[in-house]
Amino acid sequence: MRKQLSENEVGLILKTLQRLYRRNASVAMYKLVYKTHPADMAWVYRHLNSIERKDIFQFIERMEGLGDFLNELDDAIIIELFGSLSPNHIAEVLGNIDADDIVGILDVLPNETSTEIRELLNLEERKEVEELLQYDDESAGRIMSTHFVAFQEILTVQEAIVKFQELKNKDTDAPFYIYVINEKNQMAGVLSLRQLLLNKPKTALKDIIDDDFIAVSPDTDQEEVAKLVSQYNYLALPVVEKNNELVGVITVDDVIDILREEATEDILKMAGAGQDREILLKSTFDNAKTRFPWLMASWIGGVIALMIIGAFETLLEKTVALVAFIPVIIGMGGNVGTQTSTIIVRGIATGRVNVNEVYKIIFKEIRVGMLLGIIYGAFLGVLAYFRFVDFTSPVELGFIVGISIFFAMTIACTIGSLFPIVLDKLNFDPAISTGPFVTTAIDIVGVLIYFYIATFFLGFK
Repeated sequence: MRKQLSENEVGLILKTLQRLYRRNASVAMYKLVYKTHPADMAWVYRHLNSIERKDIFQFIERMEGLGDFLNELDDAIIIELFGSLSPNHIAEVLGNIDADDIVGILDVLPNETSTEIRELLNLEERKEVEELLQYDDESAGRIMSTHFVAFQEILTVQEAIVKFQELKNKDTDAPFYIYVINEKNQMAGVLSLRQLLLNKPKTALKDIIDDDFIAVSPDTDQEEVAKLVSQYNYLALPVVEKNNELVGVITVDDVIDILREEATEDILKMAGAGQDREILLKSTFDNAKTRFPWLMASWIGGVIALMIIGAFETLLEKTVALVAFIPVIIGMGGNVGTQTSTIIVRGIATGRVNVNEVYKIIFKEIRVGMLLGIIYGAFLGVLAYFRFVDFTSPVELGFIVGISIFFAMTIACTIGSLFPIVLDKLNFDPAISTGPFVTTAIDIVGVLIYFYIATFFLGFK
């Protein structure tokens, strides 16, 4: 039984491979590559330098599970690797993997190179690839496999078992599900392998299938596919055309990749770092260029906050103690707003937020903000009273700071819950609402509230 390797063990494989490479020990390198799981080899390969990657790939391209290995690689590494190979060599390599994996590679490569490679594939491979490429990027049609088990509904259990045994040398995805079709290749139902084996030999498949199945169309967004698999705990989903014709299946391993990619994009957007999943592989200049526009929102917000503070210069000159609490007001509002928007965004992504009843969500978050605002406002008000006992009216200062925290956190929760819901309604990605845009807006509002409350109670203009 193969056990999962720890990070230290995979790191040891990396060092061993590099040492064998320096010694030019070709046989030993091939044996090491052959024994290493494709996912582990992808990790190792990612940490090689460009020269090592180019030379060692000649051993990897002969390994079992090449498609799984290539699927784990970052797009930047794919471009670098295949950019050093001839189209004929690339076509030869891709001929050893499934059509959906080939499409994933071709999508990454430049259009001219991709077209040339497709022409070099054998007729059967090219036909399958062209069929998948007709669908939109990030759709179910792009990631589905056309290798699945489908039997006619008129077959008996015994006949189906015999046919299933004949598939032992054929490449099939999701063999644990048997899709049952009629004479028009239309999906009639689905049958698990367990159900097939437990029924009597003479029973017709059409009498034991589950005809209340969930399927997706080739145009369904891949994120929606991932939600369905996650919600219903399926190992695979059938893909059918409008006339209910079965054209492919999407397996859970493809869904896991989708979930990982979408989660990575959302996390980057939430952090205000763009949505490029491979930002760590970018050059210093490209990395900075990707992050620059997202930080611009923070910069503009900071300038606006600076102007607001400057507008209340007279107030601050006469009441210097107010300056000490500006970072706390901004920080507490920004943090609670980010918490709220992150919770809402994740709830939308997992289906736990009903966007048709947004008022319930917003009012609940407002109540949360009010409760937290009362608690932390009281804490900070008491602190202000004892810290600035020499102030003209420490009670008044404590009240100003406390009520400012209350309003700042309440409004931050309101903005943090409202923005992602509005963006989702407008068909924008709600994840960007947790980035610098909302945080900056909350900071500006918090500063304004603080100074207006202070002006009102202290009587300065």
